[in-house]
Amino acid sequence: MSTHASCFATETVTDRLVESNRTYAAGFTDPGMDARPVLQVAVVACMDARIDLHAALGLELGDCHTIRNAGGVVTDDTIRSLTISQRALGTRSVVLIHHTGCGLQTLTEDFRHELELEVGQRPAWAVEAFRDVDQDVRQSMQRVRTNPFLPHTDDVRGFVFDVATGLLRETAPRTDAVRDHSEV
Repeated sequence: MSTHASCFATETVTDRLVESNRTYAAGFTDPGMDARPVLQVAVVACMDARIDLHAALGLELGDCHTIRNAGGVVTDDTIRSLTISQRALGTRSVVLIHHTGCGLQTLTEDFRHELELEVGQRPAWAVEAFRDVDQDVRQSMQRVRTNPFLPHTDDVRGFVFDVATGLLRETAPRTDAVRDHSEV
């Protein structure tokens, strides 16, 4: 058997996914939907495999735009996607979802330095590690609410998904620092 043929002898996870797609496509019918989400909402969430986002929120195909990344943090690329979602595709609400037991709570920005030592180049991106999940949700809400590219910031809400119970807990937005000091 040639070396080229032997590399195809073992099925990979990707091969399994492609085969599953063929089965899916065999019964697929075009739903005739527009790219604009029916509920006019964009959901930003962590990429954690334990979160079945559509099931957890009762969403159907076509209901929302879903933007996922490590930690569900609002990065420049998240702002890019939200800007397109709002300005070109009609979304008006933003839901941010972080979760308990997030892997970013176990990392630090030293991760970038370790990568630099290993590969000889430091990543241009920040890890966005955090210790307090609620504070990170508040920071993400603030990044959305204050971004000049996003015209619809009145309905921005943040939540923490509990991976043990499946429940969402809402995180109150950051309060005005000046007001906080005057109340002390």
